[in-house]
Parts: sequence; C-alpha cells; structure tokens
Amino acid sequence: MSFWRLDPDVIHLNHGSFGATPEPALEEQRRLRDAMESNPTRWFLADYQPALDEARSKVAGFLGADPAGLAFVNNATEGVNSVLRSLEADLRPGDEIVVTDHEYNACRNAAVVTAARTGARVVPAAIPFPLRSAREVTDSILGMVTERTRLLMVDAVTSPTALVFPLKEIVAALEPEVRVLVDAAHAPGMIDFDVTALGASYVTANCHKWMCAPKGSAILYVRGDRRDRIYPAVISHGYNGGWPAEGGHLHTQFDWTGTDDPTAWLATPVALEAMAGLHPDGWEGVRRANRDLCLTARDMLVDLLGIEPPAPDGMIGAIASVPLPRTIPQGGTIFNPLMMTLRDRWDIEVMVMSWPDPSSSLLRVSTQQYNTVDDVKRLVEAVAAELESR
Repeated sequence: MSFWRLDPDVIHLNHGSFGATPEPALEEQRRLRDAMESNPTRWFLADYQPALDEARSKVAGFLGADPAGLAFVNNATEGVNSVLRSLEADLRPGDEIVVTDHEYNACRNAAVVTAARTGARVVPAAIPFPLRSAREVTDSILGMVTERTRLLMVDAVTSPTALVFPLKEIVAALEPEVRVLVDAAHAPGMIDFDVTALGASYVTANCHKWMCAPKGSAILYVRGDRRDRIYPAVISHGYNGGWPAEGGHLHTQFDWTGTDDPTAWLATPVALEAMAGLHPDGWEGVRRANRDLCLTARDMLVDLLGIEPPAPDGMIGAIASVPLPRTIPQGGTIFNPLMMTLRDRWDIEVMVMSWPDPSSSLLRVSTQQYNTVDDVKRLVEAVAAELESR
C-alpha cells in the first residue's frame, strides 16, 4: 500500500494549500464511515461522543492544549468566524480590530463583516515584503494598537508571503488587555507550536494541512478565561444544553452543530501517528526535513531570479514565497497564469498568486515528506524556461 495517494506523474509542491493525507488516515476514515453507515442511530447517539473525546485528547496533547479548551471545527476559517461572531456583542462603534495586510483573504472578510455589523473598524498593519527582520512585523503591528483596539487577528504563518510571525513577542505585548486571535492555519505540524505556551485568547488551526489529517479537520482553542462567551458559527442543540457533551461550555456548544460527517476529526490521531513514523526523530524530524528542503528550494529560486532572499531564514517554515519579475503576465484574479502553465506544460503543482495587487506576483513553494531535491530542480528548470520565453 502506498503511503500517499498523490498522482505519481505530477510534482506536488503545493502542500500548503490543501494538504495531502496519508493512506493510514484515509483507511481509518473509511473504517469509521463504514461503522457510521452500518447503524447511524447507534453510531451518532452512542459511539460518536466517546470517539470524539478520545480524538480530542490526542490532538490536544500534540498541540500542548487543555482538552477542555479545544473544539473541532471544519477549517480555520470556521474557527475565525466563530470567534468574531461571538465577540460582536462586546464591540461598540469606533472599536478597532487590527489585522495585517498579509492576512488570509477569507478571514479578513470575516473581520470586515463583523466590523460592519457592530460599527467597529478594521485597521490594517502594513508589513513589508521583502523584509529584513521579524522586528519589522512586531513594530508594525504594535504601532497600530490604540486604546480603541479590542482584538488583534494575526497569522502564525502567513498564507501569501509564507512568513513565520514572531507570535510570542506580539502576544506577550498585548494580552490580556487586547485579545489576540491567532489564525494558525499553517502552524501545527509545520513549526513547533504549543497553544498554551503561546498565551493567546483564541487559536484556530487546520489539521488537514501540515498535520495531514483528512480534509475538514481543524481546531479552535480558547484560553480558560475566555471560554464561556464563545459559540460556534452554527448555533445548534448545545446552546441550551441539548447535546450531552461533557467537558464544559466549549464542548457543549461545538461537539454537535447538526448532522455532518465527523470522521475527518476522528481520523486525525491516526494521521499524527502515521506522519511521526516517517522519520527516526518523529515529528521533530519531519518538521526539520521539510524545512531544510524548503530552504533549499527558496535558495535555488532566488539564485535563478538574481534576488536576495525576501525574508530571514528564521522566518521560514516549510513554505516560502519569492517575488517574481514583472515580465511574468499578471492575472485578473489571485491566481497567476504561470500557475496554470506550470501545471499544464510541466506537470508541476505550485502556487503562483497575484500579491499584494494584480501588478505583482509571488511563487510559493511547499515541501512535504513526499518531495525530493529532484522535484525542486524540475521546478527551477521550468521557471527558468518560462522566464526565458517571455
């Protein structure tokens, strides 16, 4: 049995967008679905909650989290929306939600809608890219905080620019006076990430990216003093105690938000175990190997382009973005035509996006255990050929 189900005729250098799930986790999900469909009534009413509690305990251990503060959601965007909707009752006209101009578009949209509903306003902190130090991130964000700031929403690892932000310094400077919502979509499994040690009020993260769980598995973690006021984006039986979840307010609210397929959540521990087995040093070795190959890819690309690395090595995990020359045709949407060319002509899946506006573009490369140096060399060869043809 192959460990990955990826098409072997394609070079996959875009793990950061949607992840890839190892076969042991997919097999566990199939087993769970078979059990669910064999007797849905028994499975949902008797088997589901104990299985969810067990999966939650294992995922919480991986994240350094108190299980009572951890709820499963379908993706980090849902986690962000749950927090923002819950905070609307506390926001007043003129209050401020600080974000960065590197924020993931979907989550920024959620903040804009919350601001429109409450009379608050979204305040963007401009982060340069390229940049020379993490201090530029900290100074820019903290420089936008005022006495009207009620929330900072900030990435652990940015999506377009692939920067590992200095979260510990930022959170320590603001909490508890200013609440911090960490969008950690890319963090767990890619960098060493402990939600309790971080100290933020709220952390949401995808399990289906670098933890390699099946699609639709993510978590929302809420610090102990913030839990009683947080509700899911979809209100259901738990609002008045109608779902018999144990473990406190957060579980009661989030564990049942309507009939769905929760097998991605329940299969996440198998994904964690399977990935740990890929390296003699377990997850530490997986993260290290992925990062080493990513830095190799970044260095080869900047050498090809004749530019300096756009960020310090310490701000890179297993994804890295490099600016492309303006000779590359720009697209009218976030996705650049070069991305389709690399797919159709070279059988390479890699992210090329227009950022920060349609006049500029970035190539973002992701590396996972299924990648090799030869994959990176093929990408560099392809980019060189496309640049030469312009």
